[in-house]
Amino acid sequence: MSISDSLDRLIARCITPEGPRPEPFDREWRSPCERGAPFTGPDGTPLVDWRPVRRDAGVDNPLDGVERALALELHPDAKSYYGRWWSACIAARAPDGPVSLIFLWNADDAERLAENLIGHALAKRQQRSPLTVFFANTDNDSEYFLSIDNATGAVLLEEPGRPPIRQVAPSLAAFLDSLEATAV
Repeated sequence: MSISDSLDRLIARCITPEGPRPEPFDREWRSPCERGAPFTGPDGTPLVDWRPVRRDAGVDNPLDGVERALALELHPDAKSYYGRWWSACIAARAPDGPVSLIFLWNADDAERLAENLIGHALAKRQQRSPLTVFFANTDNDSEYFLSIDNATGAVLLEEPGRPPIRQVAPSLAAFLDSLEATAV
């Protein structure tokens, strides 16, 4: 199974024709995902409509800098995941419960992700734990997150500062294909 195909199917399942809920608008944090002019929500918050947008295939992958900084290769599934779409986070339901899939909103977000992944990798080295690449959060009230095992590509459940708790899926493609759309 191709990560690109799995991501494309996921986006199609999760994004309804009427679109996802608007995102908060920030004139300093623009995105290729934004559609139309910003507007004011019922509570006075500035909002903007959006849709996921495919990234250009010829553009550098956002994880290339992470590989250079750490002098290692990241699992191809992680690179495909973060290199395929510009998007806000997307909520879905996994067999074990809710997840919020992390995507990149803009180029600055890609830089922030790279910094966070480098910090995560250095912490893993210090703990003498295998390298993982995070890609989703679980329930809002939890510190648990989902990651890709850099050696095998399996999806793991983790908690900050601890070894992985358990394998959730044998691959990222299998995990993405198991997700159910939730209202976004």
